[in-house]
Amino acid sequence: MWANPEWRGTLYPPHGGGLAEYARVFGTVEGNTTFYSGAPRAETVAAWARQAPPGFRFCFKLPGALTHERRLSGIEAELEGFLEALSPLHDRLGPMMVQLPRDFGVEELPRLEALLSRWPAQIPCAVEVRHPEFFHKGPAEVALNRLLISHGVDRVMLDVRPLFSTPPGACPGLAAAQREKPRRPLHVLSTADRPLVRFIGHLDPAINERYFAPWIQRLVLWIKQGKTPYLMVHTPDNRQAPELARSLHARLAEALSLPPLAEFPGEAQATLF
Repeated sequence: MWANPEWRGTLYPPHGGGLAEYARVFGTVEGNTTFYSGAPRAETVAAWARQAPPGFRFCFKLPGALTHERRLSGIEAELEGFLEALSPLHDRLGPMMVQLPRDFGVEELPRLEALLSRWPAQIPCAVEVRHPEFFHKGPAEVALNRLLISHGVDRVMLDVRPLFSTPPGACPGLAAAQREKPRRPLHVLSTADRPLVRFIGHLDPAINERYFAPWIQRLVLWIKQGKTPYLMVHTPDNRQAPELARSLHARLAEALSLPPLAEFPGEAQATLF
């Protein structure tokens, strides 16, 4: 997401903020709006195309109407229309995320295979599964991973360890996030060329630091292998997400000798007064 008024004064100026300011700092974004609202309007996509620089990447989610309501069945026309709506961003599309329902199990993998068989080669794809049977390293998980590898599709790695590392206590935001996110084991596996990690952080920076430390070596390895990893950062209420993303990038930058992120526009404006 990039439309968050609570980021004003930090990531964004006190009286503004949006995609253009976001893209000055970060190189990619997880687009959740398409999951809930479906294909955006043509004028909206045109505005995104104007505001996002060439190197920026949008990682939209396939609409929930296709993944959760239709469960990938008979969605050919709707899928084509959805991808066509995003075509003005063709050169700035990162992995399109196919987030499947929690009860989408191995018996429905043929539907996923049918989808991936007709998926446009020019649009990257990543699949996020949540059914418990895909996390036991048994036949179901083997079948899933083989399917993804055969189609050059990445498996989304959802890291909820920081989020569930403590009881929620008296924090409503932490409790709500723990109710919302599935508590699944983390299986670190790159099945294609754009490994995508969704790191669900805690409110405690020290906890986030501890759980992110092993990711640094893995991300460095993927980059050295010529892959392009994507790291999406969340916090329980997402108020702290930009700051967490910046701190994690700083750790990775040390390992790879990368330049620091640009200064947050809101903080830069604050220094003028």
